[in-house]
Amino acid sequence: MPIEVRVPTILRTYTGGSKAVETTGANVAEAIDNLEDAHTGIKERLVQDDQVRRFINVYVNDEDIRFSGGLRTELSDGDVVVILPAVAGGSA
Repeated sequence: MPIEVRVPTILRTYTGGSKAVETTGANVAEAIDNLEDAHTGIKERLVQDDQVRRFINVYVNDEDIRFSGGLRTELSDGDVVVILPAVAGGSA
């Protein structure tokens, strides 16, 4: 059973409009590399200098990977990876 990756609207141009795609990998870094193989250009939007970009949040089964090992967070078949752009703003 592969890993499901849920893709935010802003990155769906890389996945042909799909809001969820499947990939494989022993950890998040490998999953992103495999995602890049199938959807060229998406990795650059997610990773910079071997770290998740500052304004991107990645969750594995509802757990923020920043608190569980970052890109080395282990994955198992059937896991769900959610990519969310950080939202900021407010009123002046």
